[in-house]
Amino acid sequence: MLDDSLLDDQHRLIDADPGGLLRAAARAGAQVRATAEATGELGVARLFADRPRAVVMVTRPGVASAVAGLVTALLGPRCPVPVVVSDDVPAWVGALDVVLAHTEDPGDVLLAESVDRAVRRGARVLLTAESEGPVAAAAAQRALLVPPRVPVPQGFGFARGFAAWLSALNALRLLDVDVQAIADELDREAERCHPAHESFVNPAKALALRVAERTPLLWGLDDLATAVAAHGANALAAYAGVVSDVAGYPQALTRSVLHRRAVSGTSGADLFADPDDEQDGLVRVLLLAVRQGPQAEFARRVALETLSGADVLEPAEEVGGGDAVCAALLALRFELAALYLGLAAGTLGGPGRYAPAV
Repeated sequence: MLDDSLLDDQHRLIDADPGGLLRAAARAGAQVRATAEATGELGVARLFADRPRAVVMVTRPGVASAVAGLVTALLGPRCPVPVVVSDDVPAWVGALDVVLAHTEDPGDVLLAESVDRAVRRGARVLLTAESEGPVAAAAAQRALLVPPRVPVPQGFGFARGFAAWLSALNALRLLDVDVQAIADELDREAERCHPAHESFVNPAKALALRVAERTPLLWGLDDLATAVAAHGANALAAYAGVVSDVAGYPQALTRSVLHRRAVSGTSGADLFADPDDEQDGLVRVLLLAVRQGPQAEFARRVALETLSGADVLEPAEEVGGGDAVCAALLALRFELAALYLGLAAGTLGGPGRYAPAV
């Protein structure tokens, strides 16, 4: 059972989180800043100055797939070079290509073999991984290795991977993102979501309460928002044991039965109905929006015509800085919300059992 009173008791929250998971998530801004400094020291801007034939993003188990999803959405369909997302380095990779990889498993043998194959064929490789182990050994003196400078538990490396890949893509002139602005905004988000702030002013706690004891329908109103939704669903599953549906809104429309339930559950037809007594009340529609502009506004208007009672998460209404900043902010908010929900529900601690996230 959810103990929502725990969320507004800072001392109980700290006691329920002996592993310091909330503190680890709040270090996202520091991770971005430290990673940007590391890539600068490694000479990424110089070594990645020439545009490649193709960019290969290697996604191993963990947050790498979420990083690849966000970065691919930022690049968009107009990217002037092919972008390949794979869990292994393709056989055709050569000296004209760039390989980006991220892992929090220093013993990932398949990734070690992939990195070794890529560097032997002359590809430029940027790898975020621990400084010891088979993966680091495969990269030694042949690839650019960015080890973690801000210690966090396994599973909290999204910000580090995101910052490293953005730095490389900036150097390749495929993106133009202010990485320092992302770090600054993540620091501000961590402050907004601090455990000392009560639920009605803490956006992560408020989000946790909104999805508590519901099935979240995380439907993106643009491609970047849908990529963030996938990361949010992973965080909710990892830390709160919550199963979510993730889709872009056009795709969600094709799920006719689920969409009909969503419409019924957000219609507000009976203001006095108890949602706990209604099957349709067991879903919570969260419409995510990251991009701005006429197309994004049209998508939001169309969705709200049928889902008038849905929650809309739109970071651009709170902060500026562009799409990458808003996407990173929303990703961190989902991580913190999942941790708060896990602590309050007892899946990570709190009034129930304690099962540390690994």
